[in-house]
Amino acid sequence: MRAALQSEIGQDKLEVVDDMEAVGLGPGKVKIRIRATGLCHSDLSAMNGVLPQPAPFIPGHEGSGVIADVGDGVTHLKQGDRVLVCWLPPCGHCAACKRGQGHLCLESLVNAGTPNFRRAGGDVFGFAATGTFAEELVVDAKCAVPIPDDVPFDIAALIGCGVTTGLGAAINTAKVEAGSSVAVIGCGGVGISVIQGARLQGAAQIIAVDPVASRREAALRFGATEAVAPDALDDAKSRITSGEGFDYVFEVVGKSATAQTAYKATRRGGSVVVVGAGALDDTFQVDMFSLFFDEKKILPSMYGGGDVLRSYERTIALWRAGRVDLEGLITHRVHLTEINDALDQMRTGVALRTCIEL
Repeated sequence: MRAALQSEIGQDKLEVVDDMEAVGLGPGKVKIRIRATGLCHSDLSAMNGVLPQPAPFIPGHEGSGVIADVGDGVTHLKQGDRVLVCWLPPCGHCAACKRGQGHLCLESLVNAGTPNFRRAGGDVFGFAATGTFAEELVVDAKCAVPIPDDVPFDIAALIGCGVTTGLGAAINTAKVEAGSSVAVIGCGGVGISVIQGARLQGAAQIIAVDPVASRREAALRFGATEAVAPDALDDAKSRITSGEGFDYVFEVVGKSATAQTAYKATRRGGSVVVVGAGALDDTFQVDMFSLFFDEKKILPSMYGGGDVLRSYERTIALWRAGRVDLEGLITHRVHLTEINDALDQMRTGVALRTCIEL
């Protein structure tokens, strides 16, 4: 089968090969025929080593498709079922899940150290124990979440990660209050989803901050009340909040520098919401006096900060009601053979989300 392969960490291009095999089908597992997958910035972070990932590997974790085969013991899924890929499904029995924090469950990530592909040269891993840049993949049955017939595969793929992460950061983690002021730093697919979440929650001012003009323009279409370049954020803070700072500032880049910017832009007693996934050696520092005196809340948001399965259902309901725009997030479409074009679109910022069709 065909797949996009990263042979070594640090390579900036993927090799499309046609001799890959999805392996590991057995008890509790399913094989999925991927129909659509999105390119998420986390895939780039795994490719360049920011996020830890053994190589060689197949990137991709935001996908959807149909069940091609099921292993022993799988009774809730059958061949032909339409599903999205959940890269971090709650196990339901670990300490995090019992506390109601299924988005912090680590059971599925244990499988990240087990290869789920193979080719003539040896074993190949899938990013985050998935690897959706392949025509087929084998995952734990909990990773395959059924989707209704009216949800297109490209929309379902986005719900599997980026949209859930962004909407959840505003709704679950920050619990944005109606009438509040919000700034979002980084307006790709996830940042735009944060903007839509803040709008749903009733924020009065939503300021989009991004260096790319086309993304700033897009942010206005999705609900931002103003969009500025990073060097204009201080002016926006002064004009909109009389210099006090925003009630909520979302960092959707994954770098300490932008986290510091977010912290400075937040009012005393406000919330800094860290959505971007950064590197282990990139340290965010706050002096102890400011931490105490300003009482700014620092809220990391992992995968939308809530029950991901419930979040999927909520997103579908909002999409059906026309309350969120998911189709508009897909600005580019390519075939798997053009995957490196998608990488360029992500790196230059011209794409909000590129849908890769298989």
